[in-house]
Parts: sequence; C-alpha cells; structure tokens
Amino acid sequence: MKIIKKLSIIMPLYFNEKNIPITYARLADEIFPRLLNYELIFVDDGSKDNSYMEALNLQKLNNRIKVLKLSRNFGQHIAIYAGLEHMSGDCAIVISADLQDPPDLILTLFNKYLEGNKVVLAIRNKRQESFFQRLLSSIYYKLMKKYAIKDMPLGGFDCFLADKQVIEVLTKIEEKNTSLFAQILWLGFKRAEVFYTRQTREIGISHWTFSKKCKLALDSILAFSYAPIRIISFIGLVSCICSLTYAIYIIIQKIMFGANAGWSSIMVAIMFTGGVQMLTLGIIGEYLWRNFDASRKRPLYILDEKSGYDIP
Repeated sequence: MKIIKKLSIIMPLYFNEKNIPITYARLADEIFPRLLNYELIFVDDGSKDNSYMEALNLQKLNNRIKVLKLSRNFGQHIAIYAGLEHMSGDCAIVISADLQDPPDLILTLFNKYLEGNKVVLAIRNKRQESFFQRLLSSIYYKLMKKYAIKDMPLGGFDCFLADKQVIEVLTKIEEKNTSLFAQILWLGFKRAEVFYTRQTREIGISHWTFSKKCKLALDSILAFSYAPIRIISFIGLVSCICSLTYAIYIIIQKIMFGANAGWSSIMVAIMFTGGVQMLTLGIIGEYLWRNFDASRKRPLYILDEKSGYDIP
C-alpha cells in the first residue's frame, strides 16, 4: 500500500494582515488541490495588527489550518521553531506570508523531498530588491561561508523543507541567539537545492529592520565561528609587536640622539592600545552575554493561544 506523506506548511506572521488573504487565495488555487495530505500552520509572532484574526477567519474556511499566537515578538527564527514544534506532518516547509517566496516553491520542494532528500533548500539566485539590501545580504552570506558554515549558499535561503527526523533533532537543540538556517546546514543531513528569484514585496512594509539584520549577523558569526576570538588574538599580537618596535625605536633615539618621545606619540600609543582593549572586551562581552542568557534556562518562546489542534 502506498504511503501518503503529510506535509506541514509553516508560515510565520508579523504585520501581515493584508498579505494573509491574498497568500491563502494563491495557496488554495494553486497548491492545495495538488496535495493529498497537508496542514497549514500560521504562527503569529506578536503582531500588533490584525494578523491573528485574519488567520482565524481563514480557519473557518479550511479545517486543515492551525494557528499559534506567541505572547510577544520573539523573532522570525523563534516563530519558525514554534511552528516546527507543533507540526504533525512527515515533513515541513517554511515559507513567507508576503509572497516574496512564490507559492509554487512548495510543490517543487516537496517533490525533491519525495526523491529521498531530508532537507531541501530554496536558494535565492536573484533578488528583486534594492541595491543596499542585496549588498548587505551578499556581505553576510560571504562572511558566513568564509568563517562559519563552509557550505552556506551564497544566495542564502529563508524557504526550506525538512524531514521530520531533521526537525526532531533541530527542536532538541534549543539554542538561543543563533541562526535556525545555519543550524539546518550544521546538522549535515542529505540535502538538495532548488533556485528561484525572490520577488519584491508588493503589499505592506517589511519589519525586517536593519538592527534585526545586524543582530542576526552577529548571532550567526558568534554561534558558528571562532573567527572573532582569532581576530582578537591577531590584533593583540600585532599591537604587541608594534608597541615593542616603537619602544625600541624610542630607546635608540634616546641613546643616540638624546631625543624624547613627544606628547602626540604617547597619546597615539595610548589611544591605540585603549581601542584594542575596548574592542577585545566588547567581543568577549558578547560571548559572555550569550552564555549568561543560555544559563537562565528561559523558554525560547511563550505560547499565548493556539487554535485548530483539537481537530483531527
């Protein structure tokens, strides 16, 4: 007897009230008729708009929709994590609610999964976004590939499929201040890749701010790379060599010419050394904060409400 695989589609929501009806209409028209067994899980990540109610309204039209509401905004990766913990399928696909990732990716990824791949990544080979956004993404993924995850795709990915076995391992990690996408690569399961063009957002304004992007970049590098510590060691070594060389130069000048180091030279040396020390303390502080945050054993997220889980 042929086993029909159940697909869980996880869609994090954050200020997406205008996107949800349109995205669902696309899914209902193009995707759901071609799936035999599926569930759609909306995860409201503390939205301050009407996203949660829009998701509940759609639940009245389709009893395969489940809705999770987090108590506040915990971030995209944590919202995805919550959806993965509450899925019941044989595999799960994570896809955005704003149609920047085209819905037909769902079928493409699922077919790759049926071929025997435990992880399928949707790699962005083109992005219909501003030059500044493309530049930041390019720098981030190049740094990740060079210093953290060697097989990180240069185009990056937000949309992916993972087998239930992968998800069970992933949800046991419970690591804070990290990158969920980098964790998937780190696990090392057999994977396939598909390529697509990331669309521009037509409706609403993205709340994926510059500060959030910077935090993700910092979390990713510190969680998966020892490069910052190595950089500290290198700067310290260079500083010592420069200081020793300058000290020898001053001694020679004093012995041979009777010259004294000027005020400017002393201040430059002090400021350079102080800057190196502050940089060192800052990087060490980032590591210490992450250790402290993990030691408090606070949950990754707090679930406020859930709907649809009493329906078989």
